[in-house]
Parts: sequence; structure tokens; C-alpha cells
Amino acid sequence: MSGVSVGSMFSDAVSSFSVMQPFFSVIICTYNRSALLPRALNSLLKQTFSDWEAIVVNDGSADNTVDVVQNYVDNDSRFSLTSIDNIGIGGARNVGIKTAAGLFVTFLDSDDEYEPNHLETRRAMILDNQEVELLYGGLRIIGNPYVADKDDRKKKVHLDQCVVGGTFVIRHDVFERIGLFDEVRYADDAMFYDRASHNGVVIGKTEFPSYVYYRDTPDSLCTQYETAVD
Repeated sequence: MSGVSVGSMFSDAVSSFSVMQPFFSVIICTYNRSALLPRALNSLLKQTFSDWEAIVVNDGSADNTVDVVQNYVDNDSRFSLTSIDNIGIGGARNVGIKTAAGLFVTFLDSDDEYEPNHLETRRAMILDNQEVELLYGGLRIIGNPYVADKDDRKKKVHLDQCVVGGTFVIRHDVFERIGLFDEVRYADDAMFYDRASHNGVVIGKTEFPSYVYYRDTPDSLCTQYETAVD
């Protein structure tokens, strides 16, 4: 991507936000991941860019997720916790988006983590390419890089051929124009990407691998989808 001058659309979006509001709203949706959550949340605390809020959406967990997250909430005002009945990843993301205050909304899956410079590099890319409204990509994959195709789970595709929702960085006002995520339990990110593409959202891709995507988690959504019974 190459740098561009400040566009009026981007400037208007920035001016509509208070200086007290964060640049990023990081939404972490989780279901029974209390053992893995600290890895994700600690990676946020290690970020070299600190102007963020973290919205943890507890999607009906039956373990001690609330206790784990509450410890972060009590010690850092940038964290918040919302608990809901289990509705799946698409719906849980929407709950977080509706309360997000940041200029850009991004995601962190509860079994993944950020490299320390993840938010800093994404912010730099956004500021250098201010026409981009949805930025994605930049994975370091731990484990099997092949996942079930969203249209045929018996077929495997490499993650290089996929969009991974955890890497999405989306201008907040995009949701007002094209709506939220489809409330489904798998491939909500691909559906949103397709809708954004078909509705004129300016999309950019990065290969800088600062999002760490774990494919060795037994209960990951991809694994559940692959092993589901028709």
C-alpha cells in the first residue's frame, strides 16, 4: 500500500470522535476459554500503542471466564466485560460493536494473540492509507494452515485463501453504511468481507504478520466446523 494525503472523509470521521475516545476498540468474543484468555488479554497489555479499549464479550461461558476477565477490568480501565447468552461469534461481535467507542473496530479471537507492535503497525498503515476503510491480513500461523472451506467442510483450503476476522480493522462508520456481521457461527468474517466488497467499502490488505493465529486449539471454530455432523 502507498501513502496518500488526508482525505475529507477520514478527517470528518476523526473530527466526530472526542479526543477522550480511543483510536481502537478491540473486541474479544469468548466461550469457555478461561484457560486461554490470559494469553490474548496479556498481549493487549504488551502493545506498544496504548490508545485502545478492550470489550470482552462473554458468549454464555460456563467456566470461570467472568472471574478471569474481571481481574483485568479491576486493574485497567481500558477493559470492559459484557456477558450474554450463547449466540455464536457473529452475534457476539455485534454486541461488542454496538458498545464500541473507537474510531476503528478490530478483533482478537480469545485463543489468539497480538505481537507487541500489532496495533502500532496497523495504525501506521491506516494513517498512511487514509482511503482504506477495512484493513485485513498479516497472520503468523501456529499449527495446521489448512481449514475447511466455508461452502464445503470436506474440502480444505489454505488460510492464505481466506479472510480471518481477527485481523479486520474496520472504520466505525462502515457499520452504519452496510450493517453488522451476519449472526452465524462460522464464516461470519467471510460474509462481512463479501458484503463490504460489494458495497464499495475501500479494502486494503497487509502481509505484515503481527496477528498470531493459533490452529492448535482443539475447540476452535474451524475444528468444530470440520468435525460437525450433518
